[in-house]
Amino acid sequence: MTQRQTVLIVDDIPENIDVLSEILKDEYRLKVALNGEEALEIVNSAAPPDLVLLDVMMPRMDGYEACRRMKANTRTAGIPIIFITAQGDEEHETLGFEIGAVDYITKPVNPVIVKARVRTHLSLHNQSVALENLVKERTRDLYATRLEIVHRLGVAAEFKDGETGSHILRMSQYCRVLAQGIGLDDATGELLLHAAPMHDVGKIGIPDSILSKPGKLDSREWEVMQTHTTIGGKIIGDHKYDLMIVAKKIALSHHERWDGTGYPEGLSGEEIPIEGRIAAIADVFDALTSKRCYKSAWSTDKAREFILSGRGTHFDPKLIDVFAAKQDEILAIKERLSDE
Repeated sequence: MTQRQTVLIVDDIPENIDVLSEILKDEYRLKVALNGEEALEIVNSAAPPDLVLLDVMMPRMDGYEACRRMKANTRTAGIPIIFITAQGDEEHETLGFEIGAVDYITKPVNPVIVKARVRTHLSLHNQSVALENLVKERTRDLYATRLEIVHRLGVAAEFKDGETGSHILRMSQYCRVLAQGIGLDDATGELLLHAAPMHDVGKIGIPDSILSKPGKLDSREWEVMQTHTTIGGKIIGDHKYDLMIVAKKIALSHHERWDGTGYPEGLSGEEIPIEGRIAAIADVFDALTSKRCYKSAWSTDKAREFILSGRGTHFDPKLIDVFAAKQDEILAIKERLSDE
């Protein structure tokens, strides 16, 4: 059987509560409060009611004020409130609707009307909640699909480069650690985590003869290789969505250097987007400690010393300090997401 919904009855006169309870007890679970303060405690509890029948005229805090406070709280704003009052004139009804009530029932109450109004507004509320949950579910599905597409494009680029795809998983996790360590909020850290896999998507446009060359690239080949940043920017394109905006910044700027000797724009210092500065450290560290067609994997100690030596030349000094401080977290990620 479907669990009965809960109605909160608020009135400073116990006899009035008894009348409403008698009318509703067979169909609903009931909670009661003798004043506005008690009502607010109940609606803010771990098990809030599905609907509130709220008396207007109460001492200390009247029904209008209790309603205002419920509607001002995002956690309780959606609970439907029906005023129960002897003040049935147009002025008071208008005020009640203006502050968020869904209906007005005048005293003395009619049992048929009370049942009908409660049933109607619970039904409307249930439909609203169901629709809201459906929208949230569809939104989550769309977001998850978008993230998966971004990730798959990153994996495609890594496979073309002869990698397994683990590189982008590790590198993106390192990005989040560095973002949090430098003081960026959790939302930005998550954005970097999901955007970073696109950093080398431009390698899709680089010839295999260059990507897979076992030896050192000559000057012409190196010029072609450098274009993977701008190719990546073109593949990602211009969008209004934060995820794609950050992904493009990373693709274009993760090979810029703090001293201005990087590519493709030769940006320096804080001209380089913070997302690109973070991705640069994460990318280089993982590239050094991974086996590639043109080199063996470096030890973590050797790679760490190389990264630290680039403080103020290749990399943002403040981020290098964070990198050094977060070594345990970074190495734990490397171990957890190893190619083996």
